[in-house]
Amino acid sequence: MTTDPTTAIRQKAGSFPDTIRGTPCNQESFKVGKTAFLYIGPGAKGEGFKAMFKLASSMAQAEKLAAEQPDRFGVGSAGWVSVRFSVEKPLAKSIWEKWLAESYALARPAKQAGQRPRTAKKATRKR
Repeated sequence: MTTDPTTAIRQKAGSFPDTIRGTPCNQESFKVGKTAFLYIGPGAKGEGFKAMFKLASSMAQAEKLAAEQPDRFGVGSAGWVSVRFSVEKPLAKSIWEKWLAESYALARPAKQAGQRPRTAKKATRKR
């Protein structure tokens, strides 16, 4: 039996205060209000997995990893970093924990920082 390496990342993302989960296309999104801080799901052509984090202070680390391992890390526009990984080659916990916390902090409005935490909720579509 193989373990889904995205499970721990999804659980941690869903535990942040005021997080809303959604599913655009085949990637699951995690947002605070209207601002996404994580997209995660299957990789291209269903091979492996892909996660996207919004970074600022960790951008130098991401750029270095992208230069060293361009098949796994990519730096895109507006601070988004994509990571491709698999069950055999998971994303290091030390990296995803740091990047996830930073991405969440960038997405969360400053005025919410002092508010009491609420539990994550599933996004629902209005009809």
